[in-house]
Amino acid sequence: MVSTLLMPRRRNRWAGAGHAGVSGGTGPTRILDLEHPRVRAAVDRIGAEGGDAVAALRRAHRWIAVEVRPVYSVEENRPVSEVLRTGRGSCSQRMAVLEAVARSRGVPTRVRGLVVDGRFWYPRFPRLHRLVPRHVVLAWPEFRVPGPVDDPAAGRWLPVSELFADAAGPDRSGGGGFTNAGPETLFEALSRTAVDWDGTTATACPATAGSCDLSAHLLRDLGHFDSRDALFARHGQTLCAPARLLAEPVLGRHAAGV
Repeated sequence: MVSTLLMPRRRNRWAGAGHAGVSGGTGPTRILDLEHPRVRAAVDRIGAEGGDAVAALRRAHRWIAVEVRPVYSVEENRPVSEVLRTGRGSCSQRMAVLEAVARSRGVPTRVRGLVVDGRFWYPRFPRLHRLVPRHVVLAWPEFRVPGPVDDPAAGRWLPVSELFADAAGPDRSGGGGFTNAGPETLFEALSRTAVDWDGTTATACPATAGSCDLSAHLLRDLGHFDSRDALFARHGQTLCAPARLLAEPVLGRHAAGV
């Protein structure tokens, strides 16, 4: 059983979905506050030595995984500069940092809105199933990477789940898929294994070690939005404001996987 008590009360909450033609952008938003000195300093520390856009994003991902500690924060609208100030963030907040770095480097970003079954998070809260929201709104980033040198206009949208797709050969699933349990978070898992919300994984993970195909947990695809700000403005965050106010002081400091 999952909870509806902590979720926003809104009629037709999922109405007005985005669409595939969304162009994204490279400008700042309230969440992706690129012009903040703290964000600029982080971009400088990550560096831009050599490599293409994908290599730069991978380098940024590795930096964030080390420098921003994973916690169970529930405040999706937190600016990236605040995440960097505290040095801790949820998977979603850490992905926002990656988006901010990409935009700062001139790589357009957008997000795909996913409504995920709350039971997907049961392994992390074995004694608190009744408090897990029924629906979790997830902002899944995509990056507009340029085409080859001889045809840079032939760019494509690269979902964050494919960022490391060719980094370790055709099969990255030797260690199994993402189980949503233990110290590894979804953000870290991206560099190790496939994270497939659409059921298109080419190589299946060992059944005993979790699946790469997470499509069974996807309840609704809300389409694409120019930014995570636009997604949350349209559909709200996972928890209602009073629930976030009560939960954030505790969960926002609690290390994920502990």
